[in-house]
Amino acid sequence: MKSSSIFVTSLLVLTLAVAACAPAPTPAPTAVPQPTAAPEPTAAPEAKLGTIVETAVADGRFTTLVAALTAADLVETLSGAGPFTVFAPTDDAFAKLPAGTVEGLLKPENKQALTDTLLYHVVSGKVMAADVTGLTSASTVLGKEVAIKVDMGNVYINDAKVIITDIATSKGVIHVVDPVILPPAEVGTIVDTAVADGRFTTLVAALTAADLVETLSGAGPFTVFAPTDDAFAKLPAGTVEGLLKAENKQALTDTLLYHVVSGKVMSAGVTDLKSATTVLGKDVAVKVDMGSVYINDAKVIITDIVTSNGVIHVIDTVILPPAEMGTIVDTAVADGRFTTLVAALQAAELVETLSGAGPFTVFAPTDDAFAKLPAGTVENLLKPANIKQLQNILLYHVVSGKVMAADVVGLSSAPTVLGQNVKISQDYGNVYLNGTVQVIITDIATSNGVIHVIDAVLLPK
Repeated sequence: MKSSSIFVTSLLVLTLAVAACAPAPTPAPTAVPQPTAAPEPTAAPEAKLGTIVETAVADGRFTTLVAALTAADLVETLSGAGPFTVFAPTDDAFAKLPAGTVEGLLKPENKQALTDTLLYHVVSGKVMAADVTGLTSASTVLGKEVAIKVDMGNVYINDAKVIITDIATSKGVIHVVDPVILPPAEVGTIVDTAVADGRFTTLVAALTAADLVETLSGAGPFTVFAPTDDAFAKLPAGTVEGLLKAENKQALTDTLLYHVVSGKVMSAGVTDLKSATTVLGKDVAVKVDMGSVYINDAKVIITDIVTSNGVIHVIDTVILPPAEMGTIVDTAVADGRFTTLVAALQAAELVETLSGAGPFTVFAPTDDAFAKLPAGTVENLLKPANIKQLQNILLYHVVSGKVMAADVVGLSSAPTVLGQNVKISQDYGNVYLNGTVQVIITDIATSNGVIHVIDAVLLPK
């Protein structure tokens, strides 16, 4: 019994030992926890764009511009709906203006000039840099255009360089420029421009005396060849003073209108002309010599001063209209070398004939030519009893038609109004009538023909 008990005990111990040495049972699998989903990122709030003015204030480089907008009462305008494109000068750009300019513009009395300057920097609409480079000009809110050009990769508004582009605002876009772009001065009339220039005081005084200020302030357009004060000073002493007298108003008016051409003829057009008809109704000659343009004998020294009603070209000499041509008799009287001839025409009752329509060619003996006749001849011919003989002599000096010197040298003779021919010959470049009477001056033009001066009296057969 005892041994049986020991056996059972030993078996139990062995069983427990085997159990203890056996591997532990595999536990039942537990569920793997799922990863927690990361929270969706929230969108960062977009920065709110300010207006053009707010953007300029926040930037810090536009304090002068902001002060100017405030003084011009334009803050509200540029904070409005827009959109606008602003070419914005920096403080440094404003600092480049002449000393005192900004301070002057900010004064209340200069508000309009300041407003005009600022609006000249503003274009309606939102024009980005990519669009600006495709333009050659843009119309500003001021109503005047700015020129746009691209040079060496840089964009210029007039002469201001665009240094920063596409600053977005809620009301448009800002492009930064340097320097300030100034609007063109308001163009005045021809008279306004001459007054403002300062070099045309005599011309202005003359226009006033001739009552032509209103005419040249009218719609036009006109082209004025304007003599400077120095040009008027070249005239003989007393000439200007004389022209400004009331009794010489017509002569002054004629002189001034001889400097005016209807229409706006720019310098490029002037150089293509040979002549131009003035408002006086008489032509001026136009020529180009050694690169300079001349109107008659006056040199054009400055061209293309544009005005609201035309253009001014500056000349260095007053151009005088050609004297009104008189008849053959008027010309002989005015000349002073033909007193005997005029007396003879009066005595022969031929003044009316040679003052008629003509035309006539007169070979005119000078007083010296008549003096070569035998003593007493002239006095005798002037007697009423000898009127027929005197008429014959005088008519022997007259040819029908206007025969200029170039035509005379091609003739061997010419029929006179008397009915007898005069012989024409040449010798060493000189022209002679009837072999011995020399033609000493040619082609004195008259309203009814031409005068050639001779050195002796022609005597008919």
